[in-house]
Amino acid sequence: MKEVKCSAVKAGITRRSFLGMGGALGVAATSAGSLVLPAFASETATPARGGHFRLGLSRGSTSDTLNPAHFADVFMQSLGFAIHNYLTEIDEEGQLKGELAESWEPSKDAKQWVFQLREGVTFHDGRSLTSEDVVASFNHHRGDDSTSAAKGMVDPIESITTDGPHKVVFTLKEGNADFAYITSDYHLAILPSNEGKIDPASGIGCGGFKLKSFEPGVEAVVERNPDYWKSDRAWFDSVSFLSITDEAARTNALRTGQIDAMDRVDLKTVNLLEMDPDIQVNTVESDQIYYFPMNVQAKPFDDNNVRLALKHAVDREDMVERVLKGYGRVANDHPIGGSYRYFADLPQRQYDPDKARHYLKKAGYDSLNLDLSTSDAVFTGAVDAAVLYKEHAADAGININVIREPADGYWENVWMKRPWCMSYSSPRGTADWFFSQYFAGDASWNDTNWNNDRFNHLLNEARSELDEERRAQMYAEMQSLIHEQGGRVSPMFSSYVSAANRKVGHGRIGTNRDMDGNRIAERWWFKG
Repeated sequence: MKEVKCSAVKAGITRRSFLGMGGALGVAATSAGSLVLPAFASETATPARGGHFRLGLSRGSTSDTLNPAHFADVFMQSLGFAIHNYLTEIDEEGQLKGELAESWEPSKDAKQWVFQLREGVTFHDGRSLTSEDVVASFNHHRGDDSTSAAKGMVDPIESITTDGPHKVVFTLKEGNADFAYITSDYHLAILPSNEGKIDPASGIGCGGFKLKSFEPGVEAVVERNPDYWKSDRAWFDSVSFLSITDEAARTNALRTGQIDAMDRVDLKTVNLLEMDPDIQVNTVESDQIYYFPMNVQAKPFDDNNVRLALKHAVDREDMVERVLKGYGRVANDHPIGGSYRYFADLPQRQYDPDKARHYLKKAGYDSLNLDLSTSDAVFTGAVDAAVLYKEHAADAGININVIREPADGYWENVWMKRPWCMSYSSPRGTADWFFSQYFAGDASWNDTNWNNDRFNHLLNEARSELDEERRAQMYAEMQSLIHEQGGRVSPMFSSYVSAANRKVGHGRIGTNRDMDGNRIAERWWFKG
């Protein structure tokens, strides 16, 4: 195993707050290391209530569902955060704070977590929030028959019990010092319970907006919840979430006043938006990663020499410059970026066609023909990235046939279905959260089918390890294993680049997900 450097970094927190977090978890705070604060955009206008906010989003599919277990992209995530609340949330400063949970307390071994709920919170149908709602909402994702994307995150829960109407006790199979972060995941919305079950398709939550209408792949409309418990959120009277997958159409809609804000600005024409006096372009650095997952159970990707050849056959700097136009930075074939506490500073893999040919020959190939499925549904410029990768790989004797797939249904019909395709991942609050969702052998979103015994062992051990130095070493080794043996070619981290009419106001923009942590509907407003 190569020696690697470790930095304990967490986006948006000060060293002082990190030390406080470490003390609360019973870990060694002195091993914190350096902290990296993200770039951010901010406005200073005083929030004002009122108006109908129209949000044009690059995603949306006819297969979308109101079931939080199957929220897949920015359209449903943004709608989910508008109508639902969660036990915890990652705020715009990058810090974990309570939402429906007023407080939480782990046991010394981090195996039991007690959450105290806020009192006086009501659902859209008038029912009061109780601990039974939390139990039913989490149990919706648990069990052998669960098809939830969050199943892998909640499987380590041994039991969930109530201690009165406003206290919930989670008992884990093993200790997890990061468990409170997991409860902020966008799948784990809290819905009202009816005899121990929730109706996942009801659209009833306790968030800042009530669902008025929902047409999958087209539009969702919500209206402000007058009984919302947050007095400093949910400023708009109503919000329309519009699926506009074509970036040119989305941009034109913003410039002509048909929408008020949009995600995923076309980086080829971002300069035109920047010159428009009525539009503000918001750029936020992030650890959102763009990557090419291979099914390592399928030939030829079952040979790690082929995977290494492909990792050396991409020019990352060229891709960041030509596809992202500089709105991002190179990645290193693992997903943990500099905003994470346990970022490992591994030697940067370089574009090297000769080394790629070397690994190709070790796999028994003089040349290799491969199909790569992609779509701009993955990200704006994904098809361009695939074509550019094709150019890079040709010098190594790797011939890539780029297959442009339909945008609608890409995540249902292509991702995790084709042997080689393209995808992206937003940051997660912790390395454990990311690894548990994407890289554990039984993870719901293990889109490479990679199942490494050493990695799985380290993941389970690190989760309950409270010695901070030892924990950092374990996460560093896990990153190295993904870098050297994993099934992802991960060339770049992308900044979030969105745009809005200047009549729209906002505060600091969160970096944990696109569109202000997907909470744009709740956090933004029209200027008075």
